[in-house]
Amino acid sequence: MELPSEGYLLRIIIGEADRYEHKHLYEWIVLKAREQGLAGATVVRGMMGYGANSYIKTSSILCLSEDLPVIIEIIDRREKLERFLDLIDPLISEGVATLEKMQVRIYRHNQSKKHVN
Repeated sequence: MELPSEGYLLRIIIGEADRYEHKHLYEWIVLKAREQGLAGATVVRGMMGYGANSYIKTSSILCLSEDLPVIIEIIDRREKLERFLDLIDPLISEGVATLEKMQVRIYRHNQSKKHVN
């Protein structure tokens, strides 16, 4: 897959405990992004954060949260990400999604590696 040097980054921040169709929502989003042919997706678990409700979520042992923030970053062309955002928008009951322009400097894969499907 080719990706233009000026791509876009869709960043979605939701709760780790959010679910859809018997899966974690972040997992469902990544699988759907792959199914839609988007260039790449990564999920990162946050150590601490808060959102619109100002409720602190943390991995601190003194105040352990079972719903830490999860950041999903997906890269591709703006048009494809806009369509994808329209698809997942109704599933995000709490969180934030941003779309930003970025410079793609390297986008490649090693064809000799074994891939897990």
